Amino acid sequence: MRDMKNFILQLLKDKNGSYSLRELVIGTLLLALIISWIGQQFLGKDIPEAMFFTFASLIGTGTFGYSLERKSTDSNKNI
Repeated sequence: MRDMKNFILQLLKDKNGSYSLRELVIGTLLLALIISWIGQQFLGKDIPEAMFFTFASLIGTGTFGYSLERKSTDSNKNI
C-alpha cells in the first residue's frame, strides 16, 4: 500500500521534484477519459464524442507542455 502511495505521489511531481497542478489535472482527465471509455464500451452509456476528444486533446497538450519544460536551476547554488 505504501509503494502505491509513493508511486502516485511521484506521478504528481514535475521535473523539479515539486508538486504540480498540471500533473494533477492531467491525471484527473486521464481517469475521466478511461471511465468514459469503459462506460461506452462495456456499459452501453452514450458519451459525446466531442467530450472524449476534448479530454484526449487536453491530456496531449499537458504532456506536450511537460516535454517542453526545462528543469530549473538555482543560480545561487553555483556560487
